[in-house]
Amino acid sequence: MSEADSWLGVELRHLAALRAVVDQGSFGAAADSLGYTQSAVSQQIATLERAVGVKLLERPGGPRRVSLTEAGEVLLGHAQAIMARLNAAQADLADLSDGAAGRLRVGTYQSVGTRILPLVMRDFHQQWPKVEVTLRESNDDEELLTMVERGDLDIAFTVLPVPDGPFEAVELMRDPFVLLAVPGSELADQARPPTLRDLDGVPLIAGRTCRAMAQLEAVLSTRGVEPSVVFRSDDNGTIHGMVSAGVGCAVMPRLAVDDTYDGVVVREFGGREHVRLIAVAWHKDRYHSAAAQSFVDTARDICADLAEEPPESLVA
Repeated sequence: MSEADSWLGVELRHLAALRAVVDQGSFGAAADSLGYTQSAVSQQIATLERAVGVKLLERPGGPRRVSLTEAGEVLLGHAQAIMARLNAAQADLADLSDGAAGRLRVGTYQSVGTRILPLVMRDFHQQWPKVEVTLRESNDDEELLTMVERGDLDIAFTVLPVPDGPFEAVELMRDPFVLLAVPGSELADQARPPTLRDLDGVPLIAGRTCRAMAQLEAVLSTRGVEPSVVFRSDDNGTIHGMVSAGVGCAVMPRLAVDDTYDGVVVREFGGREHVRLIAVAWHKDRYHSAAAQSFVDTARDICADLAEEPPESLVA
């Protein structure tokens, strides 16, 4: 066996025995501290010395303390570094198992990223400061769910119902659709609250890939309402701008509306005719960490608070 190969026989228990003998000053005291017999400690030190090919300890006998040789001092320095890294690894794995550390990969979409996610991140980081959260945004929540399915994301914001797949989801809040119209237009100024039927034949600015908007258009179709879609965009700011320019009206989830945007009137539908069900989903067959569950719980709390906030800019 070559000298390099002999080092493969070095085990962590040998290094632990060396450190214990030095710390305690004798083989007997080291054995007591480790819970071994004295002969077991002696055998481990002898095995270690054979593996590294040098004498590591001076054994004076009698009451005098065992001491390190020069080679022993060098090896003990490395051993202590190895043991420290091992203790750190043990602590890291314990934190990971408990959810106190590690990485959490979250998928989100535009309105959630604007109104919900910043609040969730603030509170989550206070509870789990060692967890690294990485974010992925898409206007298509089905794309996010595909990433959850193949393991690229741990959890993702979505809308209900979720498509068929290995998913579990929890509803976070009900987000009503509202009407955006240019000031002075008929839909902006009429006395009664608008209804979905009022959209029949109206120029409409609609979403491109948003599944919640697709659900709304399906509802309009079943009611025989046929708005005239004049433009599609997945950017909420663009939709606001086109409405303010008089290109058409728009129907958007309430959380997607920018209350500070000038030149747009926001109106609630009578009876809250249609809502977007905001949810968060994860893979039902994969490990769901304590940190991931805490993220979901934090999102539920934030959304409960948002749902209770009265809208500030709606025009009756």
